[in-house]
Amino acid sequence: MNAPDPDAAFRLGGLLAMAGWAALALSPPGRRWTSPVWRLTGWWLPLVLALAYVALIAAHWGPGGFGSLAEVRALFASDGLLAAGWIHYLAFDLFVGTWIARDAARRGVRHLWVLPCLLLTFLFGPAGLLTYAALAALTRRTPT
Repeated sequence: MNAPDPDAAFRLGGLLAMAGWAALALSPPGRRWTSPVWRLTGWWLPLVLALAYVALIAAHWGPGGFGSLAEVRALFASDGLLAAGWIHYLAFDLFVGTWIARDAARRGVRHLWVLPCLLLTFLFGPAGLLTYAALAALTRRTPT
């Protein structure tokens, strides 16, 4: 069996994630399509990306590790592991973005206010989560 092509995995992962983020942004609470979109973006797409991640890790594992910055740098010197790292971000950020959308809906936070948090999560992961935490604290609405 051939090893997954890192460039193809990078491109396909990016396309899947972009489609998921677009669907998430266009799915405010209360629409009939929102629940299926949340299942897609919060479960199925991250799982597909996780499969690609595992395949890349299995096929391209090499020197390096997680014990120091130098070891992580050695891991990411491989295009296969660099693509795996990127897909890791794509999967987890989309999962977190969907959690943000669902939590905001439970709290009654307007979708329009959540969109900047989703954009930041898409672009900068933890910064979007932090922004949403501040928004949730400012709105002070508790989940039902």
